[in-house]
Amino acid sequence: MLTDCHNHILPEMDDGSETVEMSVTMLHMMHQQGIERVVATPHFYCHREKNVASFLERRQRKFEKLMEANPTIQNILLGAEVAIEKGLCDTPGIEKLAIEGTDLILLELPYAPYQDWMEEEIDNIAMTYHLTPILAHVHRYLDWYSKTQIRQMMRFDAIFQINAEVFESFSQRRIAKEIIKRELPFLFGSDCHNITDRKPNFDILQKKLKAEILEKSNVLLEQHLHK
Repeated sequence: MLTDCHNHILPEMDDGSETVEMSVTMLHMMHQQGIERVVATPHFYCHREKNVASFLERRQRKFEKLMEANPTIQNILLGAEVAIEKGLCDTPGIEKLAIEGTDLILLELPYAPYQDWMEEEIDNIAMTYHLTPILAHVHRYLDWYSKTQIRQMMRFDAIFQINAEVFESFSQRRIAKEIIKRELPFLFGSDCHNITDRKPNFDILQKKLKAEILEKSNVLLEQHLHK
């Protein structure tokens, strides 16, 4: 089941879709690109949110509002793109931000020079809550990390999430290809936010990758779904 594992389709939730109509259009575009299942991952910034419970309540309201519009894709799993901050692992209820029905949690590293506390937070979340971390759009940290730090990141005990647009960038696609070549665990996502400059783009993956590579992402997600 072809799945977009990272996107911002929930309306009026973050810097993604601005309206229900936009969300419906985004999901229709995804459907046309062959996507059958979507993991909705709105941004969660601990320092901006009152608490996890209020975030989840707001997410549920936006989800229900979207589903009332009867979008083309009905198979939507709720999750979050959780920004890694100091002390994140001590946030009450942080485990509830995992992708529903799985032990997976999507984590976004800071856009800042690498520091050891980042890996410590990831490890603490994994061990404390028995979750499997997914590192969001790993190719985006090439401008911040040294080659040594990139290699260190790729040794993390985590799943690496790859955005579709990486395969249109000569400089960034190398890290994606290395992850695939080394058979590290990976999931694909569009990270789409709208229908213009950050629109659904799984058509890139369809053109650039063999079907069996796409299938590896789908199979990995299935393995983490609680049956």
